[in-house]
Amino acid sequence: GSDWLEEVRFGPVESDLNYTAVAVYHQYKWVCDDTTGDCQYVSGYIHEALMVNLLPGQIHFYQIKSNSEESDVVKFVAAPAHGDTAPLSFMHIGDVGTFGTSVMVTSDMIKNMEEKQYHGVIHCGDISYANKFNGSRPNNAEQKVWDTWGQMVEPVGSKIPYMAVPGNHELDIYDSTRENNTIYTKRFMMPGNERYYSFGVGMVHFVAVSTDESIDATSTQGVWLDRKLEYLNKNRDLWPWVVVFQHRPIYNSNKVHGIWKGRTYNSSSRYVNPAIHGWPDSYNDLITKHNVDLVLNGHVHHYEMTWPVKHWDTNVTKSYTDTTDPVHITCGHAGKDLYATKKGNDSYVGEPPQWSMVRNHDYWGHCELHFLDSKTVEHRMYRMGQKEPQKKITITRSAAHHNAFRFTVCIAVLYWAIATAL
Repeated sequence: GSDWLEEVRFGPVESDLNYTAVAVYHQYKWVCDDTTGDCQYVSGYIHEALMVNLLPGQIHFYQIKSNSEESDVVKFVAAPAHGDTAPLSFMHIGDVGTFGTSVMVTSDMIKNMEEKQYHGVIHCGDISYANKFNGSRPNNAEQKVWDTWGQMVEPVGSKIPYMAVPGNHELDIYDSTRENNTIYTKRFMMPGNERYYSFGVGMVHFVAVSTDESIDATSTQGVWLDRKLEYLNKNRDLWPWVVVFQHRPIYNSNKVHGIWKGRTYNSSSRYVNPAIHGWPDSYNDLITKHNVDLVLNGHVHHYEMTWPVKHWDTNVTKSYTDTTDPVHITCGHAGKDLYATKKGNDSYVGEPPQWSMVRNHDYWGHCELHFLDSKTVEHRMYRMGQKEPQKKITITRSAAHHNAFRFTVCIAVLYWAIATAL
């Protein structure tokens, strides 16, 4: 109720939580009758609190207080300062839900967290699947799925940052979902407009983009991304690694979904889909122009990793040593049913494309990125139920390539100084 006092106490010493963040809270209602006021679902109170003045890279503790009740004290590590080259570890997943396989993959992630310090989770869309599934769920059960999903990931999200980007199931406006981004923004507190945004953790800068919006040069997102990546490329001394994450991949060899090419305007009696421009070409041009290192995806329910690639089959480098082009990784196999077949046929057609290094549609799992230093990252893919990674690949970035922009700027300044002296 309105008389609740919610706060988070935190600090670097477990026995002395001497900082306080006061929470704001809200709730939402889902599909209400205008006449009776009855609703199919009313959420619990959703609380948001912001902890500030954390010591970069240091262990902290927090405890939630609600009136006379207190939670357990939880340990977490604050993000390292920008430019800090201390090693970092992240998990990344997509297309999870609350299925039995979702629980098992999440359990694997929890077990890994018990043995190693991670600095965050990147969720590449299609989060809870709180939809009807063609009527198999009653109306009042849809939004309860979000509650179930929250309980499932609480052991993860309570200890490390859980960063997400909306997928089509968070943005869809047709009858089976109807969320239209409204529930995603109520359940999550992401930076910026929460659909496309960026944040830095030590030597890595992550950039989230929304694949269900235009990204061409005339769009708001396209202009924002061009400027953001240009800024990051000028500051590689702070963030040698630039990682973009999104929902729909532009490199996909699975027949299901194919390569994301946006869409033209279309409408029906049930819903209207606005046009989405700039995919894949304008977007691909941006990430290659600005030397993006990694692109993380979901949407396609399988695992696939590309070679460093600039433009599909015409510019592929079959080596992960001194890379100069983006590597795309799709980990959309974290719970939802796999795309092993399409209409009874294998969803992989013939030999994989030149740019596809590995792909698999036969098992669930999750992926990890371990940034070892400013030039080296290790990609791991864990198959569900396995302790050791199914795939482990080391990628080294070319320092000369990423310093090219800074070198060009220095030459220009030197030329200006000589011209002025003359």
